[in-house]
Amino acid sequence: QVQLVESGGGLVQAGGSLRLSCKASGSTSNIDDMGWYRQAPGKQRELVATISSGSSTNYADSVKDRFTISRDNARNTVDLKMNSLKPEDTAVYYCHAKTRWYRRDYWGQGTQVTVSS
Repeated sequence: QVQLVESGGGLVQAGGSLRLSCKASGSTSNIDDMGWYRQAPGKQRELVATISSGSSTNYADSVKDRFTISRDNARNTVDLKMNSLKPEDTAVYYCHAKTRWYRRDYWGQGTQVTVSS
């Protein structure tokens, strides 16, 4: 089992910045990929960014060049630095982890990010 706890959401004006953090606990040695997803009201959950255990990254086109994902395997954390935020970035952001064995998915409880225009 893997537990994920997010922090760092909040309200920010357009053009501002926020940093989200996610701390993993439990069977952390079994974690492979980690990432961030988001879900806006009335929309499906979508990928924001992922990072592999070897630090290869992948970003949604909508956040490229604005968001940066990073990972500290020793501390079992994954961060998302969000710059130049837009109102359309408003959503609940979820931390995600996938395990090496059985490829199980784990999710955090989500943290709200609201960008005002």
